[in-house]
Amino acid sequence: MAVERLAARLRTANGWAVDIGLALLVQAAMSIPFVVARPAGLPQATWADYGLTSLSVLPLVWRRRAPVTVTLAVLVAGATYKLTLDGPGQPLPYPGLIALYTVAALCPARRRIGVAALVAVLIVPSVALNTQDAKELLFSFFVFGAAYALGRLTHVRQAYTVAVEERAAYLERANRSEAERAAARERARIARETHDILSHAVSIMIVQAEAGPPAVRAAPERAEAAFVAISDAGRDAMAQLRRMLGVLREGDTTGTAAPRAPQPGVAELPALTERVSSSGPSVSYTVTGAPCPLSPDTGATVYRIVQEALTNTVRHAGASTALVHLAYGERELTVTVLDDGHGAEPSADSAPGQGHGLIGVRERAAAHGGTASTGPGPDGRGFEVRAVLPLTPRPPLPRQVLSRREVGS
Repeated sequence: MAVERLAARLRTANGWAVDIGLALLVQAAMSIPFVVARPAGLPQATWADYGLTSLSVLPLVWRRRAPVTVTLAVLVAGATYKLTLDGPGQPLPYPGLIALYTVAALCPARRRIGVAALVAVLIVPSVALNTQDAKELLFSFFVFGAAYALGRLTHVRQAYTVAVEERAAYLERANRSEAERAAARERARIARETHDILSHAVSIMIVQAEAGPPAVRAAPERAEAAFVAISDAGRDAMAQLRRMLGVLREGDTTGTAAPRAPQPGVAELPALTERVSSSGPSVSYTVTGAPCPLSPDTGATVYRIVQEALTNTVRHAGASTALVHLAYGERELTVTVLDDGHGAEPSADSAPGQGHGLIGVRERAAAHGGTASTGPGPDGRGFEVRAVLPLTPRPPLPRQVLSRREVGS
């Protein structure tokens, strides 16, 4: 762990500072033979010997900026020292080893192989001028080969580190993008739910409120029924909003989990049609085919489609009757809402934001692999909303791309 922390610090440190520090460290190692007294019979080391030795270390300061040039300079300085002076020798050729390591770590294949071949060729005359010992020759090949191999390992590790960092950055960007898309989808879902709940309740309230004043003068009992319908619509809207917000809320300030209840489904459609009939057009509800259990998501989608279609009927159609029909087939469920109003033209007071509800109907159907269409009724009168939803489950997605909703269903 300590070595890894040191390596991380070196990677983030200033390059010049690291190279200067390394050159000073090598200079200290090269100075040891000049500090220790030479054996009797050999001339004492001179400042010229020490200066030329230091000259072979100095190029290491630029080793990462020009590795090949630095290696050549180190080799020339070492050869000059060997051929012209009789100074103390070194146990290891530190500058040459570091220069070759740098070439192996940083240079492309042609350059590093060329430099490595040159060093291998120069080892033979260097040993011949020194001890002419086979052990020294083998040892020299070994240490320079090890320096080259260590340089290649460093290159591979650095490339791997860069690849891992790039992949981590890519995954972070992908996760952030997916989180943003998920948030956008959730905002759209909440907007659809809020629109359906409030639009339906407010439409019923408006119809009853407009009918209330004449009823107060002509038939007080009808006025009382209108106010009851307004109250019931408001309570139903508040209950559905509280239920939806309870799913979103983690809990209140006391840490108690918010109460939750299932979304309305097909079983609640009769109550919905009765509620609309009590305050607007007469709505009939029919079912054909063999009903089958629906998933909670599909049931909620059917309920919201019918609710939105009836809301449009109450607000815009001027209809006296409406029909809600569910037709169960072998593979699909067809939901039809048909009224006898004046058609698709909305009233003037509903122009701002019109069309959002019908867009939501199409989005809900598409989310379940179905389709939705709107337009005039079969005989050209009234307005019809038709949605076709598949009853057979879609092929399962791969496990790694399953959404949280699909995993929990």
